Amino acid sequence: MESGKGLGRISVPVNCFFSLSIQSYIWGRRSRIMLDIRLIRITFLGTFIILGACLAVPAQTAREDEQFGPVVRAYLGYLRNEQEVVDDRASRREINAVYYRRNSNRIRALRQMAMRIARETENDYLPELEAVAGDELRLLFEHPPRFQTLRVGEVVQTTFRYLGVVRSGDSFYIFARLDPYEQAELLQKAAPITANASGSMVSNPVSATKVSTRVRRVSTP
Repeated sequence: MESGKGLGRISVPVNCFFSLSIQSYIWGRRSRIMLDIRLIRITFLGTFIILGACLAVPAQTAREDEQFGPVVRAYLGYLRNEQEVVDDRASRREINAVYYRRNSNRIRALRQMAMRIARETENDYLPELEAVAGDELRLLFEHPPRFQTLRVGEVVQTTFRYLGVVRSGDSFYIFARLDPYEQAELLQKAAPITANASGSMVSNPVSATKVSTRVRRVSTP
């Protein structure tokens, strides 16, 4: 009877537990190492893709610029430099995200308009361009016009010609600043010469020279 008491007991060697624990640790360690290697590979691959894209964009932009003359290429290069300045300021946290996004979109809008003008005119010349959003018209005009009523080609306050709207993230209204000769010609046309009741003539506001002198009164002795 005593010999039957030990029939229900199962004895497992102690070294079996140690071997199982060691194998589990090794497999777990190996799995973590493989996972870390995969993450490192994915990180490097993503970095190379981003760097390749960043290098490809300037190269593509440079190829696009080659179709234009030296004046237009110089202006497009100026815009690229402006974007680099904005990027640098953003990397040093000198500007916030809203400012960075607005000015980056503005630079892209100016680039699109400059390329459009160069292609349509087939001329190596660009006017002085200004791009403002709807809430920035006061930066150009003391009494800003309503952008809803602007017409392409319209001269606004004898200073700017409206060229159109470019949607680059925001809607930017593009204006070309008139040169001094164009402004003088428009002012001359807008200010016709009138005579007052005394017979004198109003001087030209542009040249500030009198068109005619006062009519002398003839008196008899």
